[in-house]
Amino acid sequence: MQELLPKEKREFNKLQKRLRRHVGQAIADFNMIQEGDKVMVCLSGGKDSYTMLDILMNLQKSAPVNFELVAVNLDQKQPGFPEHVLPEYLATLDVEYHILERDTYSIVQEKVPEGKTTCALCSRLRRGSLYGFAEEIGATKIALGHRRDDMLEALFLNMFYGGTMKAMPPKLLSDDGKNIVIRPLAYCPEKDIAEFAELKQFPIIPCNLCGSQDGLQRQVIKEMLQGWEKQHPGRLEIMFRAMQNVAPSQLADNELFDFKNLEQKQLSMMANRIEIVDAAS
Repeated sequence: MQELLPKEKREFNKLQKRLRRHVGQAIADFNMIQEGDKVMVCLSGGKDSYTMLDILMNLQKSAPVNFELVAVNLDQKQPGFPEHVLPEYLATLDVEYHILERDTYSIVQEKVPEGKTTCALCSRLRRGSLYGFAEEIGATKIALGHRRDDMLEALFLNMFYGGTMKAMPPKLLSDDGKNIVIRPLAYCPEKDIAEFAELKQFPIIPCNLCGSQDGLQRQVIKEMLQGWEKQHPGRLEIMFRAMQNVAPSQLADNELFDFKNLEQKQLSMMANRIEIVDAAS
């Protein structure tokens, strides 16, 4: 970490405490980590996953429960990937780590037509590899570095392009029931993470497979949200709170709310009122 002036040091300490508070609150609110858990922390080489590992290691020292951390990076064999960076960094930390080698890059290049975005297939292959490895090492939780902004972006992506109202949950049970995924950075804004990563001088590795593609739908959504936040500071925080305050009766999903039988509910409520009046008289 770079040398900081006294004022910069104070600001850094405030930033670190804020991130710790956000992560600790998310863990508590969603019961993400429990006594005896073995948490597999997935590292991509990006600012988010570095920050997640750093904060979790920090919290581990004072947490009210005992849990293990295992850092895992998936080397997808992308051409030019600096495979030495993460092992060298992780070797300086007091944490168990693994580098998992899987040539998903070749599969993506073979399956995805030229000009099409690779994110969906890349994500599925990466997720499958990590889920399988979590079982191998006996991990009880898989920690991913998605932050608050990612969750909001996912919400609008699904609304605008998928016709569904869903995002990334802070805690998720995999479809086969074998893995529980947690997102400890769920309450953390990207700007705080970016500042923290810069001050900590994490050895950032850019994603040259999907993140650098032009015209991605996610990038369009990202720019839209950033524009809103710039024009109306605090809007993203309000929008995220809305994700935690869902009112099914005010939407239009028949699976979540029984709109079809409101008449019966009305009759029942009227009957209850009559009984209350009769009892009072």
